Amino acid sequence: VCLCFRDVPSVDILVWSELPTGAGLGSSAAYAVCLAAALLTVCGAISCPLKEGESTARWTEEELTLINSWAFQGERVIHGNPSGVDNAVGTWGGALRYQSGKITPLKRVPTLRILLTNTKVPRSTKVLVAGVKEKILKFPAIMNPVLDSIDAISQECQSALEAMPANPSPEYYPVLEELFDINQHHLNVIGVGHPSLDRLCRVTASHGLHSKLTGAGGGGCGITLLRPDTSPLAVEAAKRDLCACGFECWETNIGAPGVTLHSFSSLNAEVLHALSEN
Repeated sequence: VCLCFRDVPSVDILVWSELPTGAGLGSSAAYAVCLAAALLTVCGAISCPLKEGESTARWTEEELTLINSWAFQGERVIHGNPSGVDNAVGTWGGALRYQSGKITPLKRVPTLRILLTNTKVPRSTKVLVAGVKEKILKFPAIMNPVLDSIDAISQECQSALEAMPANPSPEYYPVLEELFDINQHHLNVIGVGHPSLDRLCRVTASHGLHSKLTGAGGGGCGITLLRPDTSPLAVEAAKRDLCACGFECWETNIGAPGVTLHSFSSLNAEVLHALSEN
């Protein structure tokens, strides 16, 4: 129950999103985080951090913790037994390490440019997870070393990401690209790949780019790493070829800030149009 410090007014809530639902992108967590932040602000449980003349503002660490705890309850309503990763990264942004149920925010990570591609192939996370468990039980001597290798890839990736802000050298990008490739092969081995994702990787590789699945796999989405010096022509050519496969493609960033309060004047034209229609 929200402990309110003042009467809660009647509110209309309009949700507008560019995130496709059911594609493994954490759209439900993004919704839960924004809803929690809005309602906690309205009822006075957290402050309104936006000062006059500012376009955006973020809450204090203590207030973000409260937003995250309520967003996690929203995720439990939607998913039953979520890990808490999606709502945590939606709240704090940046990058997180998740291991054995423990979530640790990574300090000082770079913002990476990516192509995000939705293969539009539906999949069931529950079925995919069950398939991986079955493989591990059937071939433990084979599968456990693969999982250990995936863990090592994550640790190598973390080391590279944490070193990049202090030393923004281009030498880190070939390392990340190689880790993408190795990780994707491992994910195929454990049974969460899909022909659509293989095709995505082949198309981007033809443009000198490196991709891997994201989310549960079995279809859904893939991400393609873009170096700072990747030519706009190469990006556009890759996007064109991916769309020709029937995929949907966006250029975006990972490692961006988490939940943020925006002034009305700072909203982009698409959001303002959506608001005006309602």
